[in-house]
Amino acid sequence: MAERTVQLVLHYDGARFSGWQRQPDQRTVQGVVEQALEQLCGGPIPALGSGRTDAGVHARGQAVGVRLPERWDAPRVRRALNAILPDDVWVAASYEMRPEFHARYSAVARRYSYYLGTDDEARSPFRRPRELPIDRRLDRTLLDQGAAMLEGEHCFRAFAVHGTAPAHDDHRCTVHFARWQDRSGGLLFEIEANRFLHHMVRFLVGTMIDIAKGRRPLADLAALLDAPDNREVSPPAPANALFLDHVAYPRALYLEET
Repeated sequence: MAERTVQLVLHYDGARFSGWQRQPDQRTVQGVVEQALEQLCGGPIPALGSGRTDAGVHARGQAVGVRLPERWDAPRVRRALNAILPDDVWVAASYEMRPEFHARYSAVARRYSYYLGTDDEARSPFRRPRELPIDRRLDRTLLDQGAAMLEGEHCFRAFAVHGTAPAHDDHRCTVHFARWQDRSGGLLFEIEANRFLHHMVRFLVGTMIDIAKGRRPLADLAALLDAPDNREVSPPAPANALFLDHVAYPRALYLEET
């Protein structure tokens, strides 16, 4: 049977999901999307994500690869999915891709953002679900210096959950940029890299917050980038303020203009 390879770009609110990956007896994004695809296509359709997001993490740029019967072109499947998906998942875009496209292994960059609320209103029920309220002044210079230290290629073993990567993995990632930016009511941390390890962004944010609060010296960040394990890292920042913003692929893999 002839097939189309389609990339779906998802927005989702992670609050009521147990993460991306399908799990027995748990509501997950992958599970919800695959249920909708099966309803449309009359049989199981695997939905391969660019990576896994943890329980509570949100997305406005999760890329998903699917192989569909030929009648389901990219615009049609987007419209049909959005008609039946639950309110906390939305297909923002869809693209027809070359058959060799792989949502995970074809990706050349991923970008995340993390939201801190520094004003009193950050504790509002309308903001708290997607921000981390900070009750203490942060040293912005230390935040900026810490972010700058992350750029380039480093071993991020100290900023990953132990045992979640294969034993042979060197835990090296190339960070294209890492920066803190002012925003209304708080701060935004943005980071883009060729890949990310499990909890990596949350460990980085938690450690930089501790440094900016004076709980540990900036030199600890450099030491952690050389550390053989994660025993000295700060606790990870909460999942609810983290967003997967974008996944980039080579333009040659698209069968249409993007």
